[in-house]
Amino acid sequence: MGVGAGSTGGRGSLFPERLRLPLCCLGVFVCYFWYGVLQETITRGKYGEGANQEKFTYALTLVFIQCVINAVFARLLIQFFDTVKVDRTQNWLYAACSVSYLGAMVSSNSALQFVNYPTQVLGKSCKPIPVMLLGVTVLRKKYPMSKYLCVLLIVTGVALFMYKPKKGGSVADDHLFGYGELLLLLSLTLDGLTGVSQDHMRAHYQTGANRMMLNVNLWSTLFLGAGILFTGELWEFLSFTERYPSIIYNILLFGLTSALGQSFIFMTVVYFGPLTCSIVTTTRKFFTILASVILFANPITNLQWVGTILVFLGLGLDAQFGKAAKKNLALGRLWDGCPENLKPNEL
Repeated sequence: MGVGAGSTGGRGSLFPERLRLPLCCLGVFVCYFWYGVLQETITRGKYGEGANQEKFTYALTLVFIQCVINAVFARLLIQFFDTVKVDRTQNWLYAACSVSYLGAMVSSNSALQFVNYPTQVLGKSCKPIPVMLLGVTVLRKKYPMSKYLCVLLIVTGVALFMYKPKKGGSVADDHLFGYGELLLLLSLTLDGLTGVSQDHMRAHYQTGANRMMLNVNLWSTLFLGAGILFTGELWEFLSFTERYPSIIYNILLFGLTSALGQSFIFMTVVYFGPLTCSIVTTTRKFFTILASVILFANPITNLQWVGTILVFLGLGLDAQFGKAAKKNLALGRLWDGCPENLKPNEL
């Protein structure tokens, strides 16, 4: 999510043209580096000591706060930068889109309770797989052979990353596909549905980026607000923050880095195109995995590094091939590897 199309002129005057790309890259890297660090700190951190040690399990509330911050940020962007005053998009479309949107975010954050952060980042990088499956099975689309080869590279890389050879006589903790992986698969599927619905809104109603960001997040806030009240999670979360007040700062900063990062991403798309955006975000994801391994001591085997490289190679080639075919693909934006579909946790 980020600055609307009508805001390019206003943004362009903020800094010289020669500094745009370095600043956009720096903004994406800094915002999403801290976003990743904070996400792993919040969801995988240990709170308390000894037998009273606790884990953060309030995924609905975390996404609720993130949606509130995104909505406020989008409203500010509309107020000061958006020149488009009329939004003809029907509210039920925003509501339907928000269901898959928030479901993907909740699933992704919940997955971190079962898998480490590098696995989550790599899994979320596999968006072309559900997009292709939805395109072939639901929309009856035909893709060039290059797309299938790119997806094959991604699938092979994921398979190598997920492969865990059995060690000695203990097989209790060795699993190929557990709860975390299932949640990532669900998140990817919902990502694909979100992208399709947002593409439909752009095609039929010319929905602006900021309007979409605002309304989808408002509906998500409404649904999640009802959910955390109905389940009682809100009161448990508030009790948790009373015991560990430092987490409030991390959560607010987590939401802010997400919203700011999206504005830098959209600026990169507007000024330099989706291919440049894809290169920047794909590179950022690789270094996020590297930082997670170093900062949080998440172990990665040589075979998993090979799988990681294959996944990012597939994403890079897909972006290169996709640039030439973009004008002829109705779902071209879903293939570019950068969140042109305005999803805040896509990166």
